[in-house]
Amino acid sequence: MARKPNYKFERIQRERNKAAKKEARRAAKEERSAQKNTEGDGASPETSDTADAELDETGEPEPEIG
Repeated sequence: MARKPNYKFERIQRERNKAAKKEARRAAKEERSAQKNTEGDGASPETSDTADAELDETGEPEPEIG
C-alpha cells in the first residue's frame, strides 16, 4: 500500500536542502575570496609578528623582557 503524500513536509525539506546547498556555496566562495585576498597582499601568516613569538605552556606569547 502506498503512503499518504505529505506535500507540506516534502516542500519544507526541499527548501532546507536548497538553503543548505546555498550556504555551502556561499561559504566556499567566501573562503576562495579570502584566500585570493591573502595571496594578493603578499603577506603570509608565517611572517606575522605572532608567529615569531615564543609561546608559554598556556599557548599565549611570553612577554618580551628588556
